[in-house]
Amino acid sequence: MCGIVGYIGYREAYPIVIKGLKRLEYRGYDSAGIMLYDGTDMKVSKTKGKVSDLEEKSSKEISTNGSIGIGHTRWATHGVPNDVNSHPHLSNSGDLCIIHNGIIENYEPLKKELINRGYTFSSDTDTEVLINLIEEVQKKDNLKLGKAVQVALNQVVGAYAICVFDKKKPNEIVVARLGSPLAIGVGEGEFFVASDASPFIEYTSNAIYLEDEEMAIVRLHKPLKIRKIKNDALVDPYVQELQMNLEQIEKGGYDHFMLKEIYEQPSVIKDTYRGRLLANSGIIKMAGVEDNLEKFLNADRILIIACGTSWHAGLVAEYVIEEFARIPVEVEYASEFRYRNPIITPKDIVIAISQSGETADTLAAIKLAKEKGAFVFGVCNVVGSSISRETHAGAYTHAGPEIGVASTKAFTTQITVLTMLALRLANAKGTMTNSDYHRYLQELELIPEKVEEALNTNDMARQIAEIYKDATNCLYLGRGYNFPVALEGALKLKEISYIHAEGYPAAEMKHGPIALIDEKMPVIVIAPKQGHYDKVVSNIQEIKSRSGKIIAVVTKGDVQVKELADHVIEIPETSDALSPLLTTIPLQLLSYHIAVLRGCNVDQPRNLAKSVTVE
Repeated sequence: MCGIVGYIGYREAYPIVIKGLKRLEYRGYDSAGIMLYDGTDMKVSKTKGKVSDLEEKSSKEISTNGSIGIGHTRWATHGVPNDVNSHPHLSNSGDLCIIHNGIIENYEPLKKELINRGYTFSSDTDTEVLINLIEEVQKKDNLKLGKAVQVALNQVVGAYAICVFDKKKPNEIVVARLGSPLAIGVGEGEFFVASDASPFIEYTSNAIYLEDEEMAIVRLHKPLKIRKIKNDALVDPYVQELQMNLEQIEKGGYDHFMLKEIYEQPSVIKDTYRGRLLANSGIIKMAGVEDNLEKFLNADRILIIACGTSWHAGLVAEYVIEEFARIPVEVEYASEFRYRNPIITPKDIVIAISQSGETADTLAAIKLAKEKGAFVFGVCNVVGSSISRETHAGAYTHAGPEIGVASTKAFTTQITVLTMLALRLANAKGTMTNSDYHRYLQELELIPEKVEEALNTNDMARQIAEIYKDATNCLYLGRGYNFPVALEGALKLKEISYIHAEGYPAAEMKHGPIALIDEKMPVIVIAPKQGHYDKVVSNIQEIKSRSGKIIAVVTKGDVQVKELADHVIEIPETSDALSPLLTTIPLQLLSYHIAVLRGCNVDQPRNLAKSVTVE
């Protein structure tokens, strides 16, 4: 899940690489490093900690001039986060240098063989094994760097995105990918390499995304050459024009990316349905659905596969699709799906959800579903991502870059896409009356302004956060459509404040969790007027009688819950099926303010990374 950046051209590489690493810190931030080539030798600086620590250290211990550089920000897999295990890694001779995102699964036997051949290792990483394997191949067979990288990669098992530099050939960087993303920015007389396009968007709008099992030799003043790693076949580079802009990846005056992204939800939800939802005409049109409508209508069932927050969006979709379109839906953790020998048939449709479009477990599940003959539909945010290329069809969420590690706007835009899918299928199948169909379209079109109104709960969320910031446990309860929102609310609190929190269906409280409730336990209850309101009121009374502290999310104008709860957060009214788009807003804000008050790093919570590209 690490972030990698490379530059070769006519500019000073150091500021480009450092700035690029800061933009990629969402991918990992427990250590960082940089290599610069100044025309004579390689200069390496690396450290445990964040890119800011690297910047401080490197400016003191190396000269920062040079027009070739590679850098890395790490999420540790093999070896604890420390200076030695940080990337870049050098080969034993000191001639080769590598940065790596991914895992080499067979590194142990390779390492033993290299030790037998006289190689020594200073780190605990699989990456140091890989660079020495490349060096061994290069020496043994007297190969150029590109060919040596290719031969070595055919001997490894695992996933990787790599940049390799050889000081004996200082006019090129060799890059390759399998399972981890890699983009090449193409400028005038310069090239950029990165895990995504954010490090180079101010320099060029042209990017090439390597496919799995492809490698490229990036050379100054020469055309880019891309080859298949397995069979050496040449690949024609496909240059894409970037849709991202610099403003999208800056904080824009907010204290944190997470808060910015929470407040972007009214506009990005509108962007998600723009051109797809024409409420006054009674039309929902998504090309990926329309082109495959018969497959959806004839499906025996829909399997939704996802991880984390995307899995919670899938749970909301299960309720919505079954209610509207009357198609059986099962929601699976992608990380478990392929390991339990699932029953998949050509009559199934698999919907894969991922913000980044690079989630390793979800990609593996997609490949299994395709092997079994299922039609696979992707829902992701990043244009050109692996999932968008692996699936048969799909829909982008158009949420824009989400930098904060704790997902917010991705969740609501995923729900928006999946709700539109459910409504389109319901209309095509005739499982919803025309009047209800038109009513839902009108309501969905109004959601952005209602989310805007829900954001006005920010001050109330901050006040409640002041009271409960020192809690050690928290319970989230919801019913029906809002049970997944309870799970998501608990996940947000866990991720960024490190408070233990659990989400439950409200009725399940009596089957165990009620034992935890006392005067110190805050319980967040999602209780909009629509849905199972009376049942939730009964659950609140059960909490009240055991002295639990109740924070209730209610529909504006609520009277009954207000009398029982210790704190009430009001949201606008909408239909039960669309309520998750509103009820999740105050829970995001509450988690954010608690984390800030506890002094936590909101955008970069410990041990986490944004894009999970390892299993």
